[in-house]
Amino acid sequence: MSVNITQNHYAAIAKAVAALHSAIFSHHFCALLQHIVAFDEAVIVGYKEAKRPIYLYDSINQSRELLFQRYLTDAFLHDPFYLAIQQASAGGVYTLKEVSGSLADYKSYRREFYAHTAWHDELCLSVKLDQSRWVAVYIGRTQTPHFTANDINGLTAGFELLSSLCHQQWAHAPFSLPDAPIERLEVRQLIAHALTSIGSQVLTKREQQITALLVQGLDSKEISWQLGIGIGTVKNHRKKIYEKLNVSSLSELFQFFLSYLIVAD
Repeated sequence: MSVNITQNHYAAIAKAVAALHSAIFSHHFCALLQHIVAFDEAVIVGYKEAKRPIYLYDSINQSRELLFQRYLTDAFLHDPFYLAIQQASAGGVYTLKEVSGSLADYKSYRREFYAHTAWHDELCLSVKLDQSRWVAVYIGRTQTPHFTANDINGLTAGFELLSSLCHQQWAHAPFSLPDAPIERLEVRQLIAHALTSIGSQVLTKREQQITALLVQGLDSKEISWQLGIGIGTVKNHRKKIYEKLNVSSLSELFQFFLSYLIVAD
């Protein structure tokens, strides 16, 4: 099946391409998705092997706290989509029925998850970036009818384009600061400013770089890869950062950053 390409569809593709590597890419990516299949809400999550999911974007209108307080904390471990993605050798389009182990599992997930989120149907677009990292785009319906075979076929037909856009956005950089919806850009800009200015009075430029990456969840190995320096060098910088900021652990560094963010001008 081929996707019915319209002038608006081409315009949506152009906007998504133009927004690559910017704070509004995910917004335009989801707008492009809407030209392929209609949905009410979307969530984009980054997965790294054996690590907690990393929030990248959402357009949820209600009960957003469930995403942070439940799913990203531990509920993801029981998500049939997450389990299917971990086992898959390649990306693709998933339906809940496909990834549920049995009818009982399918009904249980709908009862436990959908009852709290108001979603009544869901599709997952999984893109494998490399051997240990994936991006998952979840789209849900709260008002419109269930997804149809035509919806699934359309999304499958557009998968190559959508996968390519995800690769361009996330394959060559660690998951870090989330993409912000248009209406939340002011908050994102505040966070971005805090990341670039934290400890500016006492830290060197390199130490500021490493501090910003640490509070975004990157470990020493990932920082080493991103900055092109040795892991030992990263650890030495980390020790000096702790000393200069008077913190003794990563959790204290997070607390320091949150405090700085709250009072930052």
